[in-house]
Amino acid sequence: MQPAMYYDGSCPLCRREVAHYRRLDRDQRVRWVDISREPDALDALGIDLSTAMRRLHATDESGRLVSGVPAFVAIWRQLPGYRHLARAVVGLGLTPLLDWGYNRFADWRFRRQCGAGACASR
Repeated sequence: MQPAMYYDGSCPLCRREVAHYRRLDRDQRVRWVDISREPDALDALGIDLSTAMRRLHATDESGRLVSGVPAFVAIWRQLPGYRHLARAVVGLGLTPLLDWGYNRFADWRFRRQCGAGACASR
């Protein structure tokens, strides 16, 4: 199964990061889904737009839904130059610590980006 990343294309920071990843994905190993333009894509995942806007979500090669740092790892495993980072993060047991930091950042980003209701659920 082709991994997919579900990202907030209305967020300038998120857009830049995904653009970087997409440039590396020359073999089109990842399906890139901008949930600000395709909110219906979330229906198959069983999550609402508000939940998806709070944290990065992805499906891995087995079709399993992951979020936060595990979602980054699932995507990094597909990208040249990032495969080693994915192995290091998992191998060194850094996922919980990085996920803790990511959660704080994600909460801040959500409040900043979505605080005025711009990311309200459908």
